[in-house]
Amino acid sequence: MAKRKVEANPVPGRYPVSHGEVELLRDLDRPGGWLLTMSGVPQSYVDLDDPTYLDFEYVRLMADVIDCVQEGPLDAVHVGGGACTLPRYITATRPGSRHIVIEPDAALVELVRDQLRLSSVPRLKVRVADGRSGVTGLRDTSADLIVLDAFTGATIPVELVTAEYMADLTRVLKPSGTLLINIADGKGLGFARRIAATVRGTFRHVALLAEPGVLRGRRFGNLIVVASPAPLPVAVLSRKAAGGLTQSRYVGEDDLVNFIAGAAPIRDGDAVIAPVPPPDLFT
Repeated sequence: MAKRKVEANPVPGRYPVSHGEVELLRDLDRPGGWLLTMSGVPQSYVDLDDPTYLDFEYVRLMADVIDCVQEGPLDAVHVGGGACTLPRYITATRPGSRHIVIEPDAALVELVRDQLRLSSVPRLKVRVADGRSGVTGLRDTSADLIVLDAFTGATIPVELVTAEYMADLTRVLKPSGTLLINIADGKGLGFARRIAATVRGTFRHVALLAEPGVLRGRRFGNLIVVASPAPLPVAVLSRKAAGGLTQSRYVGEDDLVNFIAGAAPIRDGDAVIAPVPPPDLFT
């Protein structure tokens, strides 16, 4: 009988990666919980014993949307890897799902493999590439789900929210597929409005999910864009947003038009001012 491979326990500490340094922190309240940070900014949280446990509020919002899409296994593309929290969640809740993770930091990928048991996630392939070139190589109409959760510091790179990139994501999505984008913004929400305008210019059906305080621009936080060529499950998403662990609002249709308020879509080469979080946000 073949011996079962014993997985090593993660070791907390600071680790060099291709684009800087990350810190791996143990969650003292959950034996299997681990937090990955970069430059003091939380990047990923995983529970190695329970992949359905989601610590970050915005990740729970995305999971609520994923739970609403078609039944059964998913063909998913994840732009931005981190510790691969959502691939683990989807594999646990939808066995048989397949994942392509696009992550530009090769050393980070190796760290997550070595320390956070990424190799134990079945049917997951990692492509070490930036978000633009990584998507270019994907087949047409091959994905049920695309999750865009790639950050430089505390903001999403502008080149990943342009009209040209949205067109490439549309090419990869199946006609019934769903796109999720995690963005962060603060006072005035000017960045979020331009991204919403960009996505709405490409996809027929678009909505936003966010906590009321973030939507009012009262504090810096995450907003989730949901888009699809097909109609969204509005009633279910609205109910989940209002009644979930993370109290949030669903903004779609006329409300989304009012939110955009005439903001211009972002195109390649546009000068865009990315939001800067308050200095004490993560302290």
